[in-house]
Amino acid sequence: MSVSTSVKQERAQILKMVNEGKISAQEGARLLAAIRSPAPSTPFKPIAAFRSRWLRVRVLDVASGEPKLNVSLPLSLIGVGLRLGAHFVPGLADVEEDVIAAIDEGSQGKIVEVEDMEDGERVEIFIE
Repeated sequence: MSVSTSVKQERAQILKMVNEGKISAQEGARLLAAIRSPAPSTPFKPIAAFRSRWLRVRVLDVASGEPKLNVSLPLSLIGVGLRLGAHFVPGLADVEEDVIAAIDEGSQGKIVEVEDMEDGERVEIFIE
């Protein structure tokens, strides 16, 4: 049932109740005004607030570009994700504060990229 059909039915019902004497003309007018005005607005929440957010850690071989690791974790498990990435690139532990700050700010996309030239690996961390 469409909204306009519903409003028409409500309007007809109100007029019928006035005609039958179940409600006064003033009450009917007040009800008719209420169905014409938009519903009170609710606070806007971005769609992202309702979606679960993920931390994705990707480790790539620098020479070939092939992934060595590609894992997505709920943000609630961020500590695990950072430890996992730090296992492959020891310097990653140094960026933990930056990752936490990016999450707190609501950032999205790639937030960290670290290359370990000695081992030929690149670690990328995304918030999705």
